[in-house]
Amino acid sequence: MSAKAISEQTGKEFLYKHICTTAAVQNRFRYASVTCETDWDRLAQEHPWLLTERLVVKPDQLIKRRGKLGLVGINLDLQGVQEWLKGHLMRETTVGRANGVLKNFLIEPFVPHEQEEEFYVCIYATREGDQVLFHHEGGVEVGDVDAKAQRLMVAVDEKLSGDEVKEQLLTNVPDDKKDVLSSFIVGLFNLYEDLYFTYLEINPLVVTNEGVYVLDMAAKIDATADYLCKAKWGDVEFPPPFGREAYPEEAYIADLDAKSGASLKLTLLNPRGRIWTMVAGGGASVVYSDTICDLGGVDELANYGEYSGAPSEQQTYDYAKTILSLMTREKHQQGKVLIIGGSIANFTNVAATFKGIVRAIKDYQGPLKEHEVTIFVRRGGPNYQEGLRVMGEVGKTTGIPIHVFGTETHMTAIVGMALGHRPIPNQPPMDAHTANFLLNASASVVTPAATRTASFSEHRPADSSPTKMSKAGLPAEAQASSGYSGAKATTLFSKSTKSIVWGMQTRAVQGMLDFDYVCSRDEPSVAAMVYPFTGDHKQKFYWGHKEILIPVYKNMADAMKKHPEVDVIISFASLRSAFDSTMEAMQYSQIHTIAIIAEGIPEAQTRKMIKMADEKGVTIIGPATVGGIKPGCFKIGNTGGMLDNILASKLYRPGSVAYVSRSGGMSNELNNIISRTTDGVYEGVAIGGDRYPGSTFMDHVLRYQDTPGIKMMVVLGEIGGTEEYRICQGITEGRITKPVVCWCIGTCATMFSSEVQFGHAGACANQASETAVAKNQALREAGAYVPRSFDELGDVIRTVYDNLVICGTIVPAQEVPPPTVPMDYSWARELGLIRKPASFMTSICDERGQELIYAGMPITEVFKEEMGLGGVLGLLWFQRRLPRYACQFIEMCLMVTADHGPAVSGAHNTIVCARAGKDLISSLTSGLLTIGDRFGGALDAAAKQFSKAFDSGMLPMEFVNKMKKDGKLIMGIGHRVKSINNPDMRVQILKDFVKQQFPSTQLLDYALDVEKITTSKKPNLILNVDGFIGVAFVDLLRTCGGFTRDEADEFVEIGALNGIFVLGRSMGFIGHYLDQKRLKQGLYRHPWDDISYVLPEHMSM
Repeated sequence: MSAKAISEQTGKEFLYKHICTTAAVQNRFRYASVTCETDWDRLAQEHPWLLTERLVVKPDQLIKRRGKLGLVGINLDLQGVQEWLKGHLMRETTVGRANGVLKNFLIEPFVPHEQEEEFYVCIYATREGDQVLFHHEGGVEVGDVDAKAQRLMVAVDEKLSGDEVKEQLLTNVPDDKKDVLSSFIVGLFNLYEDLYFTYLEINPLVVTNEGVYVLDMAAKIDATADYLCKAKWGDVEFPPPFGREAYPEEAYIADLDAKSGASLKLTLLNPRGRIWTMVAGGGASVVYSDTICDLGGVDELANYGEYSGAPSEQQTYDYAKTILSLMTREKHQQGKVLIIGGSIANFTNVAATFKGIVRAIKDYQGPLKEHEVTIFVRRGGPNYQEGLRVMGEVGKTTGIPIHVFGTETHMTAIVGMALGHRPIPNQPPMDAHTANFLLNASASVVTPAATRTASFSEHRPADSSPTKMSKAGLPAEAQASSGYSGAKATTLFSKSTKSIVWGMQTRAVQGMLDFDYVCSRDEPSVAAMVYPFTGDHKQKFYWGHKEILIPVYKNMADAMKKHPEVDVIISFASLRSAFDSTMEAMQYSQIHTIAIIAEGIPEAQTRKMIKMADEKGVTIIGPATVGGIKPGCFKIGNTGGMLDNILASKLYRPGSVAYVSRSGGMSNELNNIISRTTDGVYEGVAIGGDRYPGSTFMDHVLRYQDTPGIKMMVVLGEIGGTEEYRICQGITEGRITKPVVCWCIGTCATMFSSEVQFGHAGACANQASETAVAKNQALREAGAYVPRSFDELGDVIRTVYDNLVICGTIVPAQEVPPPTVPMDYSWARELGLIRKPASFMTSICDERGQELIYAGMPITEVFKEEMGLGGVLGLLWFQRRLPRYACQFIEMCLMVTADHGPAVSGAHNTIVCARAGKDLISSLTSGLLTIGDRFGGALDAAAKQFSKAFDSGMLPMEFVNKMKKDGKLIMGIGHRVKSINNPDMRVQILKDFVKQQFPSTQLLDYALDVEKITTSKKPNLILNVDGFIGVAFVDLLRTCGGFTRDEADEFVEIGALNGIFVLGRSMGFIGHYLDQKRLKQGLYRHPWDDISYVLPEHMSM
């Protein structure tokens, strides 16, 4: 959602900080905020003017007409303000239909003035530009300013001048105030533009001899412009509408939404309600709320919300657990219902999102059963069968009643079931599995060449279409716009349309190519891709069974130059780069259609794109859309979902029905409804959920009217805006003669006591004529076919279609089977249709989820338990959570083996390599390659030798004698420098710890007995650090309780212990490398005097 209301204090802070005007703006920053927790002494210290001036106090909670409601205290001293607040602060108040508690108040200086010094000024955004309203009589009794105010439209990208203000707005203002007011209004307009306001009203604006005073102010800003205005805005708090509390759970979901590329929304309406929803999709969420309210559930509807945009399993889990937590706090005598609904997804993996919901249900199964919750599920889209299966399974395993339905069930049918208005079928019919759609049922795998490219129905004269004509009252906005000259090309897509895709969206491109293939196109519809973050290259895709290459360009100019046949751009650019890339694309005359997928583009940027598109004759679809589809010809990106839905909804060939919708998910639902009730879709477009879509309902309805193959139209309108009234006007004036079935979603909004911002940015009514109820009534009176609810939409479409068939306008044609398309391996595996031996197996780490997992333990738990490096090594090497003393021992081993000076072979090699100019990895590797039985690699060998001797029952003396007899060295015995008289302190430190902490040290004791024998022969034949660590580690593995004897022996056998030395000594080698680089040592050359030059033996003899 974009336009969000801000508090009066925030609005004035913006104005005082950033307005640039010659008018003297008075009382800058002179306001104080008061709540029930305010410390009045401290407040007076921070704002000393409170003690010396007369004051005004008023609530700052988005309440309109506070003066008329008696909610303003005027001309009081500070004590008077406190007395006044005793009767208002924390008191419940009714404003309109909303009941709320007055919590936040604003205190400002009282400004004595005359009535004739009060003015009214307002600026608000429209599609064409910004309207500036001014009235010379402001204040509480300003009345209907829309009717009597002076108006000035400032077109998009135009500037407001002082002369324009004086000539068109200030005609009734005294001459001595015109200069001040014109300067202030120009400054206000520039502030409005610079800070991305969408609405700014000041009433009254007082102008005295001292200057300008902003008394009361109401404002909205475009929240999507945060990334542009952060430096000026700071951290903005958006207060909830009066009558609705701000809940921490709403803030938590808003934070998740801000950190995610997906969309997550939650608004609590009645936390004690029994009807809860968890709906996928901005449009679908409104439809479900409408249906609940239509069936009498408005008072029990607990929440509004939606999740969409392919959230991950973890994000869906977080969203679901929040809702389940809220709904299981208070019991309801009738139990509760949870409606997990949604339309048919275009690209969201339904199974992945449902797995997150299933996890949450399992976590809350106790409270859900205790609160007698029944769950109803309906969903479609990619992998929805698996999603429904896991949802059904969790119902069986937990005992929670869960009723599961797919695309065979009307989208909102589960609402009637949940509310007891229709029976719950025992065995709902299930559509075929995804894979079945991908194989042709006919014997031939080749599609006949003569497939239809125009319409699936036979052409008949347009005048035989049944139409209903009647006049209807239209709002002023619609009446003022009776011309239709803005309509662009009638045909946007054909069977030869070529496109460029902006962004590395390989999945979307492959979906387009698969669609092209089943539509029997001769060539792919994607000619090239543009991706600025790589160099020019080619990307591999499938065209049916064979692989093809599609070029990827770094910049758009090269792509346009090399592909002059392209006339469509599909932009997957992010919300930050979509504006620039779209404006660049429109510089090329070959482009006539641009689809902008990104959601969250600031409205001011969208309006600039629309203006240029109108000038260039370009049709924009979006922003915030999935795109559109023309069966048999072309589809935009992910529109229509995956191939199974394309085939199920018969989108591979044209039908007779065209539709236009705002919602992408609901457009796919329309594909499903229309395919089940008619001969199919001819063309469908989702114009996007923003307040100012690039193209409007009427733009596309007029195209459909002028397209012979289209026999009827379906329009899915929405609360907010007045665009649907242009359709009313087109019908009543005879411009639209084909049957139009229309339904505006959002009828529930008029039943809520406080304003609700629905999932789409444009889904909010700013006046009565923008409500869904008013628009549905106007459409019905104009002659459109309007059902009583969304539930009946399919029935009305079927009725209109059947009538067209009966009168001969539509003659259904014989079905043409599409060609087969192989399923992608990755998707087939996702669906569980195939299996293949994995190339690798791993059991120590899993990075696929929301957080890293070490041997089954999430990384957050590793840190929470303070396991340290030894604990992590235990998880990754030994797949066990080792005891604390074991973790400490591992860390001690790493510390004592970290380095042993530059003279040892490994360090020497590392130093030589570093001085030769090699990099860190090469130098480290050269040192590590010296590790073996003679240097550092004796841990494993010592452990094996001592273990074998001890386990066989051999006495220490017998072991020493046997090794001498066999001519073998005892690994881990002996040191070049240290001896029994000059002990190695590293060994002593480890020995003290092991003796104190280990439960048993049998092998170590055996090795120490061997040491007594060897040192009696020669003092330096001590148990060295390698040998000590080797035997002590065997004791650890055998006695810590985490391993069987066989497991312990296996770790020794596979070389785990040498890893301790390798890991520890790597730290020292890296240290030597960094030391040489820091000292800037040059290339090493070994001195001659340290080399003995000798002749070959045969020559010396």
